[in-house]
Amino acid sequence: MNDDTMMQRALAAAARSRTVSPPNPWVGCVIVTTDGQIFDGATEAPGGRHAEIVALDAARSAQADLTGATVYTTLEPCSHHGRTPPCTEALIAAGVSRIVSALTDPDPLVAGRGFAQLRAAGISVEVGCGTRAAADQLRPYLHHRRTNRPFVVLKMASTLDGRAAAADGSSQWITGDDARRAAHQLRAESQAIVVGAGTVRADDPSLTTRLVEGPSPRRIVLGTAPASAKVHPCTEWNGPLPDLLDELGRDGVVQLMVEGGARVAASFHRAGLVDRYVLYMAPAFMGGNDGTPLFAGDGAPTIADLWRGRLVSTRPVGDDIEIVIDATCDHTKEQS
Repeated sequence: MNDDTMMQRALAAAARSRTVSPPNPWVGCVIVTTDGQIFDGATEAPGGRHAEIVALDAARSAQADLTGATVYTTLEPCSHHGRTPPCTEALIAAGVSRIVSALTDPDPLVAGRGFAQLRAAGISVEVGCGTRAAADQLRPYLHHRRTNRPFVVLKMASTLDGRAAAADGSSQWITGDDARRAAHQLRAESQAIVVGAGTVRADDPSLTTRLVEGPSPRRIVLGTAPASAKVHPCTEWNGPLPDLLDELGRDGVVQLMVEGGARVAASFHRAGLVDRYVLYMAPAFMGGNDGTPLFAGDGAPTIADLWRGRLVSTRPVGDDIEIVIDATCDHTKEQS
């Protein structure tokens, strides 16, 4: 079997657990037996099986002979006892002969130990197939394990002339239904969401994932939310933003979505706390300078002071355009 093709299949399996597995990584696994049978696995909810075990169990259910099988994983198999036993022990016991993995797990409890255990058992381990795609897919998890803070995604919606609200403060709805569903998918992929108290008072959002399947994030309000607001139950935060990220990181929040107004967006942006910007632009013009810009306050004084990021993707979403920009590029360079 072609390694690249099988790794693409493992990545597709991992995508299916994106909203299910956090704070554990969303991992995919494909097992190919010596007689050509193929079995897939994806990480289950915390406390459930890891991707490798799901694939092993599928193979056993089919009474497949795993001796000499090749295993494709999007992340290094775990080697420690947590909520579940180590995947390395299960792979060794199954008699597989080769592991092809995209990435080393930066979690201090793993960090190369899984590969070392497999090699010590005589299993061939190759690292690097599909590294870039896996690093993109797992970027929030990798960021969280390296920094102990959540990966911060700032979502904004605007007209083509960069206005997020009209002069009277109204902003619902600049973009269409498809863009709103895409934003709800971002919510489902985030374990927490932040808005400002001003947005709560003006729009009374519920901040749920009612337009898509997936869990609703923990809700955080910067300031105090009115007692009758739909956002309750929520966490009200009045401290520094870096301290909020530290606390959420300790609580297992891998991805934080910021969906506040211009002031909240500016506060995260100017503090350098945003890792990814997701902008939905409608084919519409406000037509003047009296509407609300994306960021409140003063901008760059000169062109030389412009903030510049890395364009990740653009795509049509219904009648709107989604633009994704990363603050930095930190693709993992893996070595076997």
